[in-house]
Amino acid sequence: MADIDMPDTQMLIADMGRRARAAATVLAAMPSPAKAAALRAAAAAIRSAQDAILAANAEDMAGGKANGLSDALLDRLLLDAKRVEAMAAGIEAVAGLEDPVGSVLDERTRPNGLVLKRVRVPIGVIAIIYESRPNVTADAGALCLMSGNAAILRGGSEAIRSNRAIHAALVQGLLAAGAPADAIQLVPVTDRAAVGAMLTAEGLIDMVVPRGGKGLVARVQAEARVPVLAHLDGICHTYVDRAADPAMARTLAVNAKMRRTGICGSTETLLIDRDFADPKPILTALAEAGCELRGDADVQALDSRVLPASDADWDTEYLDAILSVKLVDGVDGAMAHIAAHSSHHTDAILTEDADTAARFLNGVDSAIVMWNASTQFADGGEFGLGAEIGISTGRLHARGPVALEGLTTYKWLVLGTGQARP
Repeated sequence: MADIDMPDTQMLIADMGRRARAAATVLAAMPSPAKAAALRAAAAAIRSAQDAILAANAEDMAGGKANGLSDALLDRLLLDAKRVEAMAAGIEAVAGLEDPVGSVLDERTRPNGLVLKRVRVPIGVIAIIYESRPNVTADAGALCLMSGNAAILRGGSEAIRSNRAIHAALVQGLLAAGAPADAIQLVPVTDRAAVGAMLTAEGLIDMVVPRGGKGLVARVQAEARVPVLAHLDGICHTYVDRAADPAMARTLAVNAKMRRTGICGSTETLLIDRDFADPKPILTALAEAGCELRGDADVQALDSRVLPASDADWDTEYLDAILSVKLVDGVDGAMAHIAAHSSHHTDAILTEDADTAARFLNGVDSAIVMWNASTQFADGGEFGLGAEIGISTGRLHARGPVALEGLTTYKWLVLGTGQARP
């Protein structure tokens, strides 16, 4: 479908919103086994459509390269047989999770005999605006459906063919299982007007989740007239304490940065205690893995390959094989640096000292705080959540990897036997 002008785009989003609301009503009453069956059928359809999905992705990749997409964005865009299978397996994993809808969070009986229950319910219609990663089409659709929500998905133009192929497979699976096709909708246009229409669709869309670059998320937060669940940056830190195991520190520092540099859980700043016995092997391992190092004068003195770091480096999400490195004065120095520069996404400490670890875990105000683990584990799938719709760095509603529970709210049920308030 060709892009259309603003009034028509507003009408398109309004129509999608109304159809999503109707589908959400059906989903809210759908039993857990029926939702799980629909997702398993969707996963099977993804597998059956692998060739079509990969062909569409090859066209997107060619376009991305021609348009000068960075290596990090191309890595996010790329699909292969392994990643398609991971999408299908992720949908099945979501289908196997415990359905949060209907669970009782709290129950109490008042002195007058009233019984009060606080029960999980779906949010309603959730819009997801995302860039590059076509797997979000599957992950977000699956999570929304299993949590009883209808999804309106708007991917980036760079992945439009991939997203359409994945979405077509999802809908095929839903229909085969008797679920409403409008439960997962894909915005068919790529113009920016569609985003604006989604952000102002009060009464039709209940929550917007942006997944993409800083510019996209900032725009969503500035223009949205509906609630937003988002994070701006993944400026993640790994701190090597004086009591860290040297071999572990070397292994995890490389993994946290270099396993996949383009994901939001990739470490962007390495902090090393001045009293750590020998930081040189860590720097050597990173450099030999192909990482560009930028550091302060103390770090430069340790390795001639380290480039000088600017003030901006401490606040940069590289999403590339670049790492800023700084020597700090113990755990207090590390926490002070993190407090000044962290995006409150994921920060880790490497140490064998349990007391120091406890200070770090309790003192760092981030959505995810780790001890002796790679920041690359900042992922809903690795948390046993099946998949994630995003990682929230805010303090309200949901924080960290947002999966099924994060896509629900609650209502109060009040059960009486004829009580009248005096």
